[in-house]
Amino acid sequence: MAARSGIWPFRRRTRAPEAGPPSGPDPESNAADGRAVRILLGLAGGVVIAIGMHAIAGILAPSLLALVLVICAQPVRVWLERHGTPSGVATGAVALTTFALLAGFVALLIIAMAQFVGMLPQYKEQFQQIGQQFANWLSSIGISPADLKAVTQGFDPTKLVNVFTGVLGGAFGLITFGVIVLTMLILMPADAAYTPTLLRQLEPTKPNLVYAMTGFAHSVRRYMVVTTLLGIVQGVINGIALWILGVPAALLWAILSFLCSFIPNVGYFLALVPPLVFGYLIGGWGTVIAIIVIYGIVNAVVQSVVQPKVVGNAVALSQTLTFFSVLLWAVVLGAIGAILAIPLTLLFRAILVDSDPRARVWRAALGDLRETKDLMKVESAAAKAERREAKAVAHSGGRADGPPPPPPDASGGTTT
Repeated sequence: MAARSGIWPFRRRTRAPEAGPPSGPDPESNAADGRAVRILLGLAGGVVIAIGMHAIAGILAPSLLALVLVICAQPVRVWLERHGTPSGVATGAVALTTFALLAGFVALLIIAMAQFVGMLPQYKEQFQQIGQQFANWLSSIGISPADLKAVTQGFDPTKLVNVFTGVLGGAFGLITFGVIVLTMLILMPADAAYTPTLLRQLEPTKPNLVYAMTGFAHSVRRYMVVTTLLGIVQGVINGIALWILGVPAALLWAILSFLCSFIPNVGYFLALVPPLVFGYLIGGWGTVIAIIVIYGIVNAVVQSVVQPKVVGNAVALSQTLTFFSVLLWAVVLGAIGAILAIPLTLLFRAILVDSDPRARVWRAALGDLRETKDLMKVESAAAKAERREAKAVAHSGGRADGPPPPPPDASGGTTT
């Protein structure tokens, strides 16, 4: 009966015909001659630029970090100058603000690392036991004794210090990195004093470039400030929870959680693994499950609910592009590249897309979905109306204007 009435899910749907190619060129398109060559040359140029940036990552990464910090601290200058503060004093205030933030963070990191290094020898035997259990399991599936020996020797907690110093040493510990950052934080605020006048000077001849760079600075500032504040909240909550659970080095894992909040998609898992390991050592699987639940709830609320609403359309990058940018900048610039992945991607979008009116059509493909979401709402409403109409037709026996016709009688007529 249901199949005869054509009610879902038994109603057979007609397949929409496949769309054919457009009959002519795109509107406002001059010519497609040489498009493939231009695309290939653009990709080749991008690869060359990425290789060159990787080659000078030692000086480029700290310079870009200083640039982002100065952009974030620029409102301090604007507020001071608005209240009559001389430009030189405002410049010094911007430099001191960035210095204070970096000094406080570095001091906190040194304290946490000292605590971590001091408590590591206490867990050497437990790490070796875990390594031995893992080696026994590998032996049961046919792994060679030489590989087993390498596995058991690898479970040494003192080697974790080398991992952290390798990552942090290349970013914050090296003297060269610190000198470049501090020097740039002195020079960039002084040059930034001329930025508003320079933009006004360029606006008559380069309005699109001024629009793109102004939007870039606003988006980076909003994203970094909001992410920093939410990262602090996230780190504090995670650190307190780990301290209550008795996980060693809770302060260090709270700092790691704060840093990883700047790494979309991947940062959550990077911040989760070390507490899970030490949580298992001190509390077993119960502590592991508690850490997963706490981190999952905090991450879901902060990064999936609060952050998108506060940041709004400042970033406007798709999830796929965001994840790819993290991987790309991590390869090009290392750990700092992963942390600055969003600002660096926004910079390239401003230069290549936002500054060219003809290229802004690609913003939707990159993740600016404001108009796309409105169109989807219209299409969804139209689809719902069409389904309601089809259901009404199905219930009326195929006639949209009245009840189904009466069945025929034995003589071939219709019953009355």
